[in-house]
Amino acid sequence: MDQLENDKRELVERFMYVAGEGEKVAIEYLNLCDWDVEASIDYFYDTPVLVDDALLEALYNRYKDPDIDMILVDGITLLCNDLEVDPQDIIMLVISWHMNASTMCEYSKMEFLRGLQELSVDTVEKFRDKISYIRSELNDAKKFHDIYNFAFSWAKEKGQKSMALDTAIGMWRLLIAEKKCPLLDHWCQFLQNLQVLPLFEDLDLLLNLLRGFHSCVLHDNH
Repeated sequence: MDQLENDKRELVERFMYVAGEGEKVAIEYLNLCDWDVEASIDYFYDTPVLVDDALLEALYNRYKDPDIDMILVDGITLLCNDLEVDPQDIIMLVISWHMNASTMCEYSKMEFLRGLQELSVDTVEKFRDKISYIRSELNDAKKFHDIYNFAFSWAKEKGQKSMALDTAIGMWRLLIAEKKCPLLDHWCQFLQNLQVLPLFEDLDLLLNLLRGFHSCVLHDNH
């Protein structure tokens, strides 16, 4: 996109935001419609992207465990390598949200295929091209709220009703860092000192608590 003129770059970004597609698809549709962004978006929705079931199956087989009909840690590591993302990147949480994965670090076949169908992805190249859009979803307030709530179910150990304190703190560091909360480290240290996990799986409740925590610290410092 660096080679595009500024006005065309803005059109590409607008198309990507509205259509939820990557740069290559955006440029393709804009070219077809003489860079009329409204027409290109209308044309995109009139001709939806279809995924190839055979390609989906091949993609699943690339990552699935050799002994179990699931994608486990080794397969997810290979997926991260293919996508050129760090396994600890929050993007993997958003991808798992799209798949509605029930457990961290594993995908059932149904979860994986359903998630890729939702993302209109059936090759590694298309998946990689979709990464910028998937990351942008964290800027959507409603989606972020849904991703946050999903994370606290997804990250629980199998068979456990609650989450370990260290796991919860890891999730908060991953998610609330996106909100640039200045006292997040102080909050996590406070919980570690107490060794108590409060029931703050609800995002609004947690953010309200952090604001109150912030006010208390400011008051104590005056």
